[in-house]
Amino acid sequence: MRLLSGPLSMFGAKAQIAVAEKGIDCEVEMVPFSIKDRYSPTHPDVARINPKKQIPVLLHGAVEIFVSTQIFEYLEDRFPAPALWPASAESRAFARLMELKSDEVFFPSFFVLLQTLGDPQKPETQSALATIAAYYAEMDALLADRDYIAGDYSYADIAFMCVSFFTAFMGGVPDPDRQLAAWRKRMMARAAVAPVVHALALYLTENRLKAPAL
Repeated sequence: MRLLSGPLSMFGAKAQIAVAEKGIDCEVEMVPFSIKDRYSPTHPDVARINPKKQIPVLLHGAVEIFVSTQIFEYLEDRFPAPALWPASAESRAFARLMELKSDEVFFPSFFVLLQTLGDPQKPETQSALATIAAYYAEMDALLADRDYIAGDYSYADIAFMCVSFFTAFMGGVPDPDRQLAAWRKRMMARAAVAPVVHALALYLTENRLKAPAL
């Protein structure tokens, strides 16, 4: 198995953590990336497999897939233990919903901060920060009676950990006294999570960017 990721890729980090949680023998290859040119020129396997020319890309024998959520699903089908979706249909549906919301509901606010460089004077920034704060409040309430988003640790936690790290990098930080802070500590205590997140923070620091506190 070979996973193509990048040193500053939120979606690549999701796939890296999932592979590590599964304990799979997998070569993780960081494709060429720079702050200035990003992923240009595109890695040849990424260009060949993903029409959008984006990472992550997973290659495993005849299987060549992209998009972090599809990689999650393949890993769960191919390597069912340890399980990273909950056992019951109801909890599994909720975990899938929350994983989707991290990517499709929460992530767009981070992308706005990225476009505005977090400039607090811009109305788009203020709107995005308000949306982020409201989402954090919802997640904080959800985590008041459970250790992980869907009860058991799941892909939903991996997805939200990655997007919230990048959002913190752009200035959207949750209240440190909330349940989210305790959840974040539980996440960073996981052997599969901490190395990936620390590597992201190190890359930011090495490129003279301020990394979020971990």
